[in-house]
Amino acid sequence: MERTRADACPGAIDVHPAADGGLARIRVPGGTLTKLQFRAIVTASADLGDGQLELTSRANFQIRGLTDGAQFDLGDRMAAAGLLPSLTHERVRNIIAAPLSDDTQTTVDQLDHAICATPELADLPGRFLITVGASVAGLGGDIGLIDNALLLAGRDTGLRPTDPVAAVVKAARIFAAERDQAWRLAEVPDLVARITTALGGTPTTDRLTATTTPPPPGPAGDRFVVGAPLGRLDAHQAAALADFPVRLTPWRSLVLPGTPDLTGLGLITDPDSPWHGVTACTGRPGCAKSLADVRADARAWLGTPHTRPVHWAGCARRCGRPSGDVIEFVATGDGYEETS
Repeated sequence: MERTRADACPGAIDVHPAADGGLARIRVPGGTLTKLQFRAIVTASADLGDGQLELTSRANFQIRGLTDGAQFDLGDRMAAAGLLPSLTHERVRNIIAAPLSDDTQTTVDQLDHAICATPELADLPGRFLITVGASVAGLGGDIGLIDNALLLAGRDTGLRPTDPVAAVVKAARIFAAERDQAWRLAEVPDLVARITTALGGTPTTDRLTATTTPPPPGPAGDRFVVGAPLGRLDAHQAAALADFPVRLTPWRSLVLPGTPDLTGLGLITDPDSPWHGVTACTGRPGCAKSLADVRADARAWLGTPHTRPVHWAGCARRCGRPSGDVIEFVATGDGYEETS
């Protein structure tokens, strides 16, 4: 595959120059943050950026509005909080996990350590994705694990390796060696079959189906799922949540312990909220490529009945589009084109 532009996924140090300032992405493999780590991110955004936090579809945080040079202070702060364990592998730590499963974070931590310890994986593209757990298996990961079941390009290979972490690292190394300009495993012809053969073993015929199960906002056992309208916590909301340990989800929500009192914060705490299932890219004025202020237009549209997730995009790139069956409003410069 021939690319016309380089992979421009931002990191915590290699920031993207957006129209509203530097854009940094804080990768949180598995989505789990201690109270101190979350507070460090909230404080960094308040001190160095615009005070807001964007939640991404890969269960990471983004900080916007960084001034030139602020990324160095940000990097120091993230390293001190244990959120920047490797400068060489910083942009390739893309691992999302089932947010309500207690046993997935241990596997994520093992994968993260193994990836950072493998020099050739520093060259993985920033879009390469690993999933851990059944509820996130349908999100289009390049490599996935459901317990010890190995998925490649979103499909069960039938392999059940005795060392799943080692199998994931080997598969990633093969992709890194053969990808040429490809960003995703599925873009390389026959690579899934070649990796499956290279890993060895006899595939089972009992294949799992990759599915996606977003937890709705509200109580979830001894935890609470809370969504951010249009995937963004404003400065007040971020500060109010800063005393909680959190787990980010790839559906732009957070999992908090217990039953917190979130009254008056404007967060999504009920699946019947009109904000639930509505997402948008940054749009104007933050993105120079956007053809509309999609966030303002989405707010004006809010309350219109919809039975599926809805995504507003400022241009044909459709940044931030959720996976699955989604209604899209894509800005054309002369209104919006609706697709479903």
